[in-house]
Amino acid sequence: MNVFLPLKKLQTLLICFTLMTVSLSVQATGSSLSIRNLGEGYCLVRVNTNQKYLLLPVEDASPDVRINMIVNNKEVKNFDVRLAINKVDYFVPVDLSDYSGQLISFKFKLNSNDPVRVNLSPDNTACCKEMKLSDTFDTSNREKFRPLYHFSPLYGWMNDPNGMVYKDGEYHLFYQYNPYGSKWGNMNWGHAISKDLVNWEHRPVAIAPDAFGTIFSGSAVVDHNNTAGFGAGAIIAIYTQNGDRQVQSIAYSTDNGRSFTKYENNPVLVSEARDFRDPKVFWYEGTKRWIQVLAVGQEMQIFSSPNLKDWTFESSFGEGYGAHGNVWECPDLFELPVEGTNEKKWVLLCSLGDGPFGDSATQYFVGSFDGKKFVCDNQPEATKWMDWGKDHYATVTWSDAPDNRRIAIAWMSNWQYANDVPTSQYRSPNSVPRDLSLFSIDGGIYLKSAPSPELLKLRDISKKRSFKVSGTRTVKEMIPGNEGAYEIELTIKNQHADIIGFRLYNDKGEEVDMQYDMKENKFSMDRRKSGDVSFNENFPMLTWTAIESGRNELKLRLFVDKSSVEAFGDDGRFAMTNQVFPSEPYRHIDFYSKGGAYKVDSFVVYRLKQ
Repeated sequence: MNVFLPLKKLQTLLICFTLMTVSLSVQATGSSLSIRNLGEGYCLVRVNTNQKYLLLPVEDASPDVRINMIVNNKEVKNFDVRLAINKVDYFVPVDLSDYSGQLISFKFKLNSNDPVRVNLSPDNTACCKEMKLSDTFDTSNREKFRPLYHFSPLYGWMNDPNGMVYKDGEYHLFYQYNPYGSKWGNMNWGHAISKDLVNWEHRPVAIAPDAFGTIFSGSAVVDHNNTAGFGAGAIIAIYTQNGDRQVQSIAYSTDNGRSFTKYENNPVLVSEARDFRDPKVFWYEGTKRWIQVLAVGQEMQIFSSPNLKDWTFESSFGEGYGAHGNVWECPDLFELPVEGTNEKKWVLLCSLGDGPFGDSATQYFVGSFDGKKFVCDNQPEATKWMDWGKDHYATVTWSDAPDNRRIAIAWMSNWQYANDVPTSQYRSPNSVPRDLSLFSIDGGIYLKSAPSPELLKLRDISKKRSFKVSGTRTVKEMIPGNEGAYEIELTIKNQHADIIGFRLYNDKGEEVDMQYDMKENKFSMDRRKSGDVSFNENFPMLTWTAIESGRNELKLRLFVDKSSVEAFGDDGRFAMTNQVFPSEPYRHIDFYSKGGAYKVDSFVVYRLKQ
C-alpha cells in the first residue's frame, strides 16, 4: 500500500528527525543515548547501555519509519515503526538485552519515495521528546475494551493463530504478531502457553524475521519418532516466510517450545506461485508420511514428506468448489466422527475474504482423504460456513490435543476494519476455544462448534430465572457485579411466537439485538446500535443464519466479554461471533415476542472470572 502524505505532515516528521540531536541533547548529556540528524529523512541513534529497552513513542496516524538495528557493523534486526509526530498513543519496546554493554546503532529512514529536505526548526515533536531507555516496560492494561477471558496480546497487533500444538500438559498458542505497533506489520510468531485453555502465560517472541522474510502463518507438530533428526519429541514449526517470494521454512524446539532453532537449509519448499502460504502439517499413519496442506492462490495443494524437509506434491483441491471471491488462506485438514454413527469424515477448513457478509470468514468442506488426495462430498456450488458472524477468521486447530479432541480457535476480527477498531495498546483478541464434531441432518453432514468444556471453569456467581414472554419482559440487572464478562444459558419453548427476541443493552441506549425468526427459520444478531460503530463503514451490521425448522425448543449459549458477543445455538449447531464496542457494559436484557408467546424455561447468567 502506498502512503501519500501532505507536504506539511511530511516536513513535520523530518523536522522530528532533525530535532532529535537538539531536543535530546540535554537528556543525552552523560547518558547512553545519542541521536544525530543525517538529513533527508535519515537519522542515527546510538545506544551504549546495560538497560534492557529502548522505548519508542508511537502515533498510529503517522507513516512508517524503517529502523535498522546494527551491532558490530552488522544488521541484526529491521522493522517499521509509526514514530509519534504530534502525540504519543503508546510506547513499544526494543529489547537490547542480547547486546548489553555493546554499542548499538539504529538507522532511521522515513518510508517515502520523495523525502523533503528541511532546515533545523525550533518546533517540538513527540518522538523527539519521549524516546528513552528503560529497564522496564509497562504492560498493565490501559484499554477499557480489552477482553477479560479471551486471549489478547499484552501489547501490539495480533492476527492469525499459528502453530497450535499440545505437548506434556501444555497448549501452545503461537500467533501473527507485531511487537512494534498496533497495526499490521513486522510479522513475528508471538507465543503463549496454557494448561487449561483459559489462563495464558505470555512468552517472548518465538520466531522472528530473518533474511528470507517475515514470519507468516503456519503450524507445529510433535515429531515423536524423530523423523526430522532433531530429536524424538521435538516440536517442529512449519511456517511461511514472506520476502521477495513466499517460501516454507522450519524451526525446531527441544525445550518444549521455549526456544526455537531455525533449520540451516531453509527454505524446505518453494514455488513459482505468488500466494503460497499457511502450511498445516500432520502425520498420516496410513502412508507413514507427513502431510502438508498449503493455500496457493484459490486452491489448496497437498504435499507429503518422510522427514519434514523433503516434500513431494500429491494433489490439489478447490477448483469450482465453495466460495472464491478472494485468495484462500489458513487451511486445516483433520478427521472427525459423525455423531450417532460409526462413520468418520475428513474436514478441510479454508479462510478467505468472501464470507456471507463481506470480508473474512472460514468455510469448510466435508469429504474423504487417502493420504494423497482430498475428495469433497459436497456439491461444488455448496458453501458451508463455520461461523455466521463478522469476526471469526483464520480458524485452525491444535495438533496432538488430548483424548483425540479437535479444538479450534480463530482470530476475532475482520480485515475490513481490523486496523481501525477503537483500541491502541493492543489490537485483536481470539475467539473462545471450541470443540469440533460432525452431525448429519437431511442427508448432509455439517460441522458443529461447541464451546470447549474448559470454559466452565470460568463460571462464578450465577442467577437462574424462568418466565413467560408475551410482549416484553425486562430483566434490569442480570447479575450482581456485572462488569461486562458473563455467560448466558437459555432454554426456550415456543408457544406460537413468530419472533423470539432479546436485546442486551446499557443505560447509554447501546444494544445488541438477537432474534429467532420462527417463520423464516433464521437467527440474527444486530450490532448496528451496539456502541462505537463509527470507525469503519463496514462495522455496523446485522448477521444471520438459517436454523432447523420445526424446533419448538431452542437452546442458546451467549459468551459476552468487554468487546464481543459469541452465540452458540443448539450445542454448537450454529455459531455467530461479533465484536462490539459499548461505552459501558450491557447490564440489562429485554425479552420480547411478536405474533404469539414463548416460555423461557431457563435463563441462567454466570459472571465469568478474570
